[in-house]
Amino acid sequence: MLSQVIEAYDLLDRAAVDGYMVSSRLEQKGKAGTEVITIQGEKGNTDFLKIVFPGKAGKINGGSAPTLGVIGRLGGLGARPEKIGFVSDGDGALAVISLAFKIADMIEAGDKLKGDVIITTHICPDAPTIPHHPVPFMDSPVDIETMNRYEVTGEMEAILSVDTTKGNRVITTKGFAISPTVKEGYILRVSEDLMDIMEIVTGKLPVIFPVTTQDITPYGNGLFHLNSIIQPSTATSAPVVGVAISSEVPVPGCATGATHLLDVECAARFCLETAKSYGDNKCAFFDEKELKTMQKLYGDLSHLQSKNPAGSKKTGSA
Repeated sequence: MLSQVIEAYDLLDRAAVDGYMVSSRLEQKGKAGTEVITIQGEKGNTDFLKIVFPGKAGKINGGSAPTLGVIGRLGGLGARPEKIGFVSDGDGALAVISLAFKIADMIEAGDKLKGDVIITTHICPDAPTIPHHPVPFMDSPVDIETMNRYEVTGEMEAILSVDTTKGNRVITTKGFAISPTVKEGYILRVSEDLMDIMEIVTGKLPVIFPVTTQDITPYGNGLFHLNSIIQPSTATSAPVVGVAISSEVPVPGCATGATHLLDVECAARFCLETAKSYGDNKCAFFDEKELKTMQKLYGDLSHLQSKNPAGSKKTGSA
């Protein structure tokens, strides 16, 4: 997929890039449905991009194959005017747009996925930054609720959330790592099928990054979060797995010159192979029977998806 990663990087690494430019490139390829919505936030604006690839046996065409969602999580592609160029935080968007270009090229070459694939992200070349330990975070023109509103859709039956996750000291491997599956407030065991795919794609042992209870709660509740990679899980009942593009040392999200195209390519290729297997009903994100047993034993934990569960209970909406 390296040619698609380079194509996407050349498109995104510019001061005036927007969602319409990406949509136009995909329209030239002619194999995807795209939608761009510009949202104005308190700190600027961004273009939310939705890319839909109908599968040959997917729900869009009346079939029964499951639908995979792939979300490119980020604050922004750039931190202009403070920083010139593509920032580390943009790797999540770069990976999923590279994935979209590859799927389009595959369809042109005669290979169509079985299930529908929905890819979402947002395009912002001039996002703000915020202080964070151990390295500064990229901020975003819009809040996390807005991101979830436009990036998480009801059609997604399982979600891969791809995000640069280099600004920490808990992932110490360069490349990418995956998370345990998160669903409705439960942190479930790591998917064996996804570890199999990761081994095949990387040729190495799988790397799993830790997820805490704090990480699966919504932003804005005063708790520490590793980053926003697991935040889609607060807005859906679908299982969510984080795909963290990582480094051995903490790297600021606002750093330029920190994008390693081969790491992005590997993460994007993992998403592609997952899309193939998931649409073919050969990749389970979690064990349904085990989750039901846990819920029977320990109850409903979906209140962890709410920013203010105590307040929600008072209104009867928890």
